[in-house]
Amino acid sequence: MQSLDDLRRMVRRIEPRRPPRAAARPVEEVLGGAVHETGAGPLVVVRREYPLAHAHGCAPLAPAFAAPLPLLAALARAEAPATDGRSLLFLDTETTGLAGGTGTYAFLVGAGWREDDRFVVAQYFMRDFDEEPALLAALAPVLERAGGVVTFNGAGFDLPLLETRFVLARRRWPALLSHLDLLRPARRVFAPSLADCRLATLEREVLGLERGDDVPGALIPSLYFDFLRTRRAAPLARVFEHNRQDVLSLVALLGWFGRALERHEGLGAAEVAGLGRLWEPVDPERAEACYRAALAVGLGGALALWVRLRLAASEKRAARWEAACALWEEAARHAAFDPRPWEELAKFHEHRRRDFARARVLVESALVRARAAETPARVLDALAYRLERLRRRAR
Repeated sequence: MQSLDDLRRMVRRIEPRRPPRAAARPVEEVLGGAVHETGAGPLVVVRREYPLAHAHGCAPLAPAFAAPLPLLAALARAEAPATDGRSLLFLDTETTGLAGGTGTYAFLVGAGWREDDRFVVAQYFMRDFDEEPALLAALAPVLERAGGVVTFNGAGFDLPLLETRFVLARRRWPALLSHLDLLRPARRVFAPSLADCRLATLEREVLGLERGDDVPGALIPSLYFDFLRTRRAAPLARVFEHNRQDVLSLVALLGWFGRALERHEGLGAAEVAGLGRLWEPVDPERAEACYRAALAVGLGGALALWVRLRLAASEKRAARWEAACALWEEAARHAAFDPRPWEELAKFHEHRRRDFARARVLVESALVRARAAETPARVLDALAYRLERLRRRAR
């Protein structure tokens, strides 16, 4: 009886000989980069340069470096970066996971800055986890010379993660690093009019950029782990391109905000209304100007209703009752029922005009519309209570 070893030897003799697998090409060769010696070990760096006239979607890069940084920082409630846009650092990371914490590594860091009349994107890549000291050593001087960092959701993810990696490596994290996270102003401006405020959505809807063969962010960690296992770098090309596009989008989006804050030409009504939301906590008068401009150019839908209610509230605070009532009446004619303009009109006629009959008619009409719109019971109860009180006062 043949042993298992005999069978294995027989199979090896009869199976066709396979050619040896070709050695994987070096990462730097595949991705168009170079290996740099950092003093803490070698690191692959991929560098690309773009003219400032380069259009990212429909947005050139140059306006970002003339953006009013202190104003935008105030509107975003962030610490103002340096007033000179030339010292800005645009930063985006690709990581081994999205949960954060000490077990998550930033294996690729894309950093962009202006050099003379060019915009440079340098991507720092660690070929294995033991190259993290080299990556951090390369990043340290880049961060220290920056007059401010621009990210998208960097306050919630990128910067805390990098700071954690620096601390774990016993490296000094720049204590005075000012940071402008574009996610906050983007939410103020675009949340009412767009499905979401993801960077990909803003690229498509605001910057006019459609990425072709873009790799989904959720797949990027698995592509890196595949590389660690197989050493095949070709699939990582899409990851590097994704990261480069993210950095360029930061520049283009900062330029969009800079232009939009100075003038509204070419903006849609929803964007102008969104700028009003951005201005409101800082400069209510400029916010109102944006709201009125948005209505003047045909703002519609639920956002128009919201804008009229904001303007009416301002007129009410200033005791400009005629203007407030006109806005409430226009809001009450909105196709979708909202109880707020009806309630405000009823309160005006009850408490200021002492016209209980008119207030009662308004509440009765509101109840009819509320029932037809299947309004929540608490709203119906509040309207019914107000109507009963008005009937008692009118006796």
